[in-house]
Amino acid sequence: MYSGRMSTSERLIESTRELLWERGYVGTSPKAILERSGAGQGSMYHHFRGKQDLALAAIRRSADELGAAAERIFDGPGTPYERIEAYLLRERDVLRGCPVGRLTMDPEVIASDELRAPVDEVIARIRGRIAELVEEGKRQGRFAAALDGAEIGAAVLATVQGGYVLARASGSPEAFDAGVRGLLSLLAPPTSATGK
Repeated sequence: MYSGRMSTSERLIESTRELLWERGYVGTSPKAILERSGAGQGSMYHHFRGKQDLALAAIRRSADELGAAAERIFDGPGTPYERIEAYLLRERDVLRGCPVGRLTMDPEVIASDELRAPVDEVIARIRGRIAELVEEGKRQGRFAAALDGAEIGAAVLATVQGGYVLARASGSPEAFDAGVRGLLSLLAPPTSATGK
């Protein structure tokens, strides 16, 4: 399943990431991690202090990747609206859900300050970047002056994460897409009356 060049610790982290996304923390047993990674018995404890330590490394990796993907869009070309639109429309495995957002539904992760921290940090980081884009757009006259960047950042993330829930519940990505289209229509810059 994994490249022969991937180290045992990398295989353990990647396997744990996949299992956390599929099963959550409680459903991710050390046995399942070892089977998925192809690592030998005792490998996990050679590289990590235990399941929580390995899960933390996996959660951090997933959070870092999610944040980096968002940053590439936010730092990309286009107006602030176009960059927010690109973030909302980026390709996602909608029916599988968000590998980071799904962790917020896991009571073991939420009960642990250590496991929850990378989740909270990446969500706050993305929300903050969206807020910055809104404020930039307001300065450029592309967004209504009354918009609150922090509130729009929260609304964008709520739309994405809630969209995953709606899509999974209905078994169709259309529910996610409808939420995104609705938010974008509310955020769309006003068309100029003189620009006919």
